[in-house]
Amino acid sequence: MKEVNPQDTPRASAFDLWMSSPMPMVTLTKTFDITHIHKASKKRHIKLNALLCWCIGNAASQMEEFYMLPIEGKMYQFNSIAINVIVNNQKGGINSCDIPYTHDFNRFYEDYLRLTQSVSESCESTFIEDAMIIGTSAVVATELDCIVNQYTDKFLNPMVMWGKYRKSWFKTILPISFQFHHVQMDGGHGAQFLNNIQVEIDNLKI
Repeated sequence: MKEVNPQDTPRASAFDLWMSSPMPMVTLTKTFDITHIHKASKKRHIKLNALLCWCIGNAASQMEEFYMLPIEGKMYQFNSIAINVIVNNQKGGINSCDIPYTHDFNRFYEDYLRLTQSVSESCESTFIEDAMIIGTSAVVATELDCIVNQYTDKFLNPMVMWGKYRKSWFKTILPISFQFHHVQMDGGHGAQFLNNIQVEIDNLKI
């Protein structure tokens, strides 16, 4: 990553407006039809969470806004993306685990399985310092309509969150919440990202 002058980026106006805001985060929620990847998960014996994280990475990689992030009053540009997942460790607690995003699903899934298992066994979080991290949180103990994360300057990265999916005879749906810093993108960008996720889910080929 490298520091850039925010005035030389498309986010110059947003930086001036929202960088000093005490609550600069925005949350959007959309209900997704995940029938296709749910069936693929069952048929191929692949973790649904990994499929969803990969679709999120694919959707984000298409938008330049995901390669920039305000940090401590400065703007930084990144060359790569990683997906953060929360892992239940063997001591009964949780840890963070960053998975490098790649368009090659097989490679992504190998990294996903290897890294999450390592974190679960070691009970130590792992981080990728030079990638733009997209946080995820799957709270699957119950069905949830919306999740709002902490509005804090401790973590300004975009965050994608969901609960337990809902299955009927014909389809499987999942409400997903997306939280992002207003300097990084506007509501229209956030809405486009959510649309991109649905397209990736519908067109998944593995």
